[in-house]
Amino acid sequence: MNAALPAVPQFGLINLLKVVAAQLIVLHHLAFYGPMADHVRPMLPALVDWLASSARIAVQVFLVVAGFLAARSLSPDGHAGHSDPLGALWRRYAKLAPPFVAATLIAAIASSWAGAWMTHDSISDGFTIEQLLAHGLLLHGVLDYPSISAGAWYVAIDFQLYALTVGLLWLAGHVADRERRPLLAPLLVALGMTASLLVFNLDAELDDWALYFFGSYGMGLMAWWASDRRRRPLVIMLLVLLTVVPALVALALDFRSRIALALMVACALFLFGRMKVKASGRLGSAIDALARSSYSMFLIHFPVSLLINAGFTRFAPPDPLWQGSGMLLAWSASIAAGLAFHRWVEVPLGQAMHGISLRRARA
Repeated sequence: MNAALPAVPQFGLINLLKVVAAQLIVLHHLAFYGPMADHVRPMLPALVDWLASSARIAVQVFLVVAGFLAARSLSPDGHAGHSDPLGALWRRYAKLAPPFVAATLIAAIASSWAGAWMTHDSISDGFTIEQLLAHGLLLHGVLDYPSISAGAWYVAIDFQLYALTVGLLWLAGHVADRERRPLLAPLLVALGMTASLLVFNLDAELDDWALYFFGSYGMGLMAWWASDRRRRPLVIMLLVLLTVVPALVALALDFRSRIALALMVACALFLFGRMKVKASGRLGSAIDALARSSYSMFLIHFPVSLLINAGFTRFAPPDPLWQGSGMLLAWSASIAAGLAFHRWVEVPLGQAMHGISLRRARA
């Protein structure tokens, strides 16, 4: 028997944040879309209402963490410029889009199946080839196509935010010498973050565009650069001020709980985000596995929940206890489906796209 491979150190706080945020998003969609939650609400009104409304701001955790990790991969030292911006965009698209398209097709099939058992607003009104193509290109939001699955908007926004970051790094590299002005890239990011917090994030009609969310994403970028303990203390202080002051001003002018949460997550990442721990014991291994599969669970949980909602609507009594057990089943099934989707869909597709990227690089 082969000896078990030693545990690889992971970003412990990031894994924990991803797991908690992913579970809250699943529970939010279960409570928001119903109909099982509609029957449970009379028994637990405060809990269901909180999950249906306030729990959605957990997406801010993903935005800040995504910015933190993007800074680590694109410009660990915060230097201006990027040697292969188009290659970086392709690799991000190749990571996000293939499993997203697979999950979208599953959601389309699940909607057709669920429609035979129930009539509800959560079921999509069919789909078109153009709509599927827009989803595949991550343009469904900006082209005003209805989302086939809950949370589809986030995948497109993540890609936009990544592209905007690559663009800012590229721009900084073309307007200044990286050796003489090493902080130009963080300064540009801080400027974009401030504009987002004070202007664009106040207009809900812009929520199909990266500028609406760049305030939270930018906090994550800045948290990575500011947490580099190799920097001089004055530089770290400057980067912290460039992150915290615009957020506090934005909150003072128009308090938004989502921005407050993003600021708290950014501060936590600044203090502890770079700390690595080895997964030990069952709990550590479970957190590690759930963190790795969090994107897969985010993608696949809606069709799973939709089918279980339809099944309990069609075959179970409308009793709160029965429907509450259905919600727990949908939550558990979403976790299991996320683990399976990660192993059998996300990872193989990622390996295939990586092979395509290598052949593209050689060509």
